[in-house]
Amino acid sequence: MDKKNQRFFAPCPRGLEALLAQELTGLGAQDVAGGYGGVAFAGDFTLCYRVNLHSRIASRVLWRVGGGEYRDEEDVYQGALSFNWPDFFSVDRTIVVKMTAQKSPLKSLEFTTLRIKDAVCDRFREATGERPNVDIREPDVRIYAFLTSDTCTLYLDTSGDSLFKRGLRKQAGAAPLNENLAAGMLMLSGWQPGTPLFDPMCGSGTILMEAALMALNIAPGSRRSFGFMKLSNFDAVVWNKLRDAAVAAQRPAEPQAIFGRDLFGDSLRDAQVNLEAAGLSGVVQLKQGNVLEVPAPAESGTIVTNPPYGVRIGEQAELAEFYPKLGDWLKRKCAGWNAYILSADMQLPKLIRLAASKRTPLFNGALECRLFEYKVVAGSARK
Repeated sequence: MDKKNQRFFAPCPRGLEALLAQELTGLGAQDVAGGYGGVAFAGDFTLCYRVNLHSRIASRVLWRVGGGEYRDEEDVYQGALSFNWPDFFSVDRTIVVKMTAQKSPLKSLEFTTLRIKDAVCDRFREATGERPNVDIREPDVRIYAFLTSDTCTLYLDTSGDSLFKRGLRKQAGAAPLNENLAAGMLMLSGWQPGTPLFDPMCGSGTILMEAALMALNIAPGSRRSFGFMKLSNFDAVVWNKLRDAAVAAQRPAEPQAIFGRDLFGDSLRDAQVNLEAAGLSGVVQLKQGNVLEVPAPAESGTIVTNPPYGVRIGEQAELAEFYPKLGDWLKRKCAGWNAYILSADMQLPKLIRLAASKRTPLFNGALECRLFEYKVVAGSARK
């Protein structure tokens, strides 16, 4: 196994591929190539550890272990059987196989997934006389298969739980953002730590927490475990050195110009619980308040928020009444601020009656959204 030149693929929320490519390049990745829903790259396993530790955008890091052409399920089985799986992990590790496909001619992806699992188990039985057990809930090793119309590529997941699970958040709101999408929104906004950041509808505080992690230079993976720890080539010395260096580079948890407001006390309590659990309770300034009434917390800065758009508040009539008032609030109280508002409803932001200077397509899970940019000045142009 060539440890220095391995191939990886990092999926991410759709719309953030270019940001992830920049992030990976900054972390030392080679042959970086953005695609649909993720970025391919190359490097050694130190890089793999570093990306898992530091990436704010990736959903996971998949290690490409092989692939080939196929015509039917038997070809897929034989291809998976050809890999010496006992070289990658021990038989006492539990496994799960997951599959995604684009334009595959196979009739049953579920059956094909089972055939890959059979191939892995059969290879172990040939080599050791035993087979690994399957655990669909909390497996030690996740094997991913990706099928095109004629090729099957096999990956080992080096992340384990999705990377947006920072190991920090204890409470989630009714319609939470994933942490990597929140981080991507902050990056797209151009917000820089040290300048005011305001989420006036903060819910359980995901955007605020990601901003705090950035402001304090906290590596998002510094407080969790990873799938690569269960693989045979895991180098604990290298990993511990990387993690210790990341922890040493953190800034003290001092108050930042990061402000959160929410109308609902339950949401604010969730946000406070999350911040306390992460050791960030003194970093972010939280207060209860109605977005339509609260003043901006500084003369200028960046607003990044995920307001209701038919997910958390289902009544369209309520929302149609709310959005014009939101536009009035921005104009009256937030002159000098740049506002970034996420919405899955393409019509509601028009009711803000301010000219959006940019509309960035993003996906919140399967939900297609736009991140609307409003540069608010006194007497902002109305639509």
